[in-house]
Amino acid sequence: MKKKNRIRKQQEFQKLIHNGTKYANHSFVMYIQPKAESEARIGITLSKKIGNAVERNLIKRQVRMMCQDLVHFEDYPFDCILIVRYGYKEQSFESNKNNLEKLFRKATM
Repeated sequence: MKKKNRIRKQQEFQKLIHNGTKYANHSFVMYIQPKAESEARIGITLSKKIGNAVERNLIKRQVRMMCQDLVHFEDYPFDCILIVRYGYKEQSFESNKNNLEKLFRKATM
């Protein structure tokens, strides 16, 4: 996922979380809002309870790769915030990817 497709500022995170529509499953919570720029952007966050910095960075890299495979940023109509839940660690990469794909489909319908 390219840097231009990431939400990095705390103000943008808070705005999207407070004004966005919420969708959730066992591994993720997603907040969406219509995109503000020409390409969709995604922000990823997770709690310190999930693990130390090394584990959290690994999970963020995995989720970014999942998003890169699942989302066409030019065509996707929403900006998203993904909050990774503790249930993420209990499942395999493929299972988590399927959960994320279902969440993206659910959000666009």
